[in-house]
Amino acid sequence: MDKIIVTVIGKDRPGIIASVSKSLYLMECNLQNVNQMVLQNQFAGFFVVEHPTCLTLEAILSKLEDDLNGQNLKIHADMLDTKVNGSNNFDKGSISSKDGASEEIFFITTIGPDQKGLVARFTEIIASYNVNVVNLTAIFKGGDDPTANIMSYQVAINPDTDQAGLFKSIRNKAKELGLDISIQHKNIFETINKI
Repeated sequence: MDKIIVTVIGKDRPGIIASVSKSLYLMECNLQNVNQMVLQNQFAGFFVVEHPTCLTLEAILSKLEDDLNGQNLKIHADMLDTKVNGSNNFDKGSISSKDGASEEIFFITTIGPDQKGLVARFTEIIASYNVNVVNLTAIFKGGDDPTANIMSYQVAINPDTDQAGLFKSIRNKAKELGLDISIQHKNIFETINKI
């Protein structure tokens, strides 16, 4: 089976995932991964789907649009390039890069007062070390409550990355901005959060 990624965006309400997954199921598509979030009152869902080779991308998109008609959702579908990361060992705390080298997954979490440009400032540092942000969660409630604003970056670090330099730069920026910061390997992060 070939893989596609379906993106669904619209005003949040109960039943969006049910509607999308039912439509895909009726087309004999297999859901491999689903990631959804609600930002303010807006839903965004990402569905990685294996589909029968007899169905074209256009046919799947057309059927989804028909099935979800009247729900005020924007739907996009595209072929998924499964060769980008080779075998995916993401659940083991690492993923394979394009050249086959193992990348280590780290969580970088900052907590502190809301300020303009926080995401831009940290991602600029991360990018300067040629590190990829594979997931970002940012919750801003505003104000000066130090526990009200949290950013969590999940980053994939190559073996040849200057980890010490990256972590030092990020810690210095957090200190400059008055933020608490923690940096943990994915395996350690998950173990601590299970306890």
